[in-house]
Amino acid sequence: MSGHVFHPGHHELHGVTVVLETAGALWVGRFDSVTPKGVLLHDAGCYEDGVTGGTREEYLQKTLKFGVRATHKNALIPEPEVRGIRQLMEIAG
Repeated sequence: MSGHVFHPGHHELHGVTVVLETAGALWVGRFDSVTPKGVLLHDAGCYEDGVTGGTREEYLQKTLKFGVRATHKNALIPEPEVRGIRQLMEIAG
């Protein structure tokens, strides 16, 4: 639902499960906000290039099938590192 905000006064992605990409990692979690310190996600899982087995695509497919494997209650990703953010449901099609 484009333009719909769950909590008025918050970012339009507030409460939505998103995929956040950085140069070395792929985060999947519930979007909270963008702060001066970075993008805050809750109940997030992380695929780290060269550390996590498989590929980013395989990680996303497992997440779509089984849900987010939350390894971080709260994750703060510095905004300059963020290369893109999209809703997880956009990937599911």
